[in-house]
Amino acid sequence: MTTEDNALLKAISTRRSVRGFLPDPVDPELIRTILNTAARAPSGNNIQPWQVHVVRDEARDRLSSALLDAFNADTPMQPDYQYYPSTWRDPYLSRRRESGWSLYELLGISKGDKAQSKLQHARNFSFFGAPAVIYITIDGDMGQGSWLDAGMFIQAFMIAARAVGLHTCPQVALVAYPDVVRDQLSIGADKVLICGISLGYEDSSHPANKLRTTRVGVNEFAVFHQ
Repeated sequence: MTTEDNALLKAISTRRSVRGFLPDPVDPELIRTILNTAARAPSGNNIQPWQVHVVRDEARDRLSSALLDAFNADTPMQPDYQYYPSTWRDPYLSRRRESGWSLYELLGISKGDKAQSKLQHARNFSFFGAPAVIYITIDGDMGQGSWLDAGMFIQAFMIAARAVGLHTCPQVALVAYPDVVRDQLSIGADKVLICGISLGYEDSSHPANKLRTTRVGVNEFAVFHQ
């Protein structure tokens, strides 16, 4: 069996981070369907620790404007948690560089071009043109297991979106200014902002969407015990 033979496998294999969306609106009832499906994600003792904020229309535009204001003012980025390691090492550093420079090459951004790099970074805060953005939070007193649960919910959401013809881009950049997000979406300080997910229909003509990141082979990350 190939991934093309199975709808679920195809949805998983075609999920990727889209960085150019069409302005076409997404039916809110379709978003509800995706969320209801993603809610079947597993969680320890079925505690379902995730919370979701769906941001569309005028709320989406206000949030984007506020995030861009913070970014353009060079406001320090202070997310609620540290996503990446404090010290990079291989193989992770090499993979990071390959991904980043492959994208920049497609966009015609040269190494050292700080102005164009900043403009590309700013596109995060307009959600790459997506008409909707989904924020995921959990209570601040939850343990590491609940973070795993939230991650499984996020993956389920993105796979469900693919199954109905939508694309996504999970973005830790969207929680870089937590005070801005909390103010715009009335999120309490007791919640941890995990990520934002841009959601919409792919603009297949955008050069960024030609990016296809590589994956290491099974033999490089899996050990089969018999």
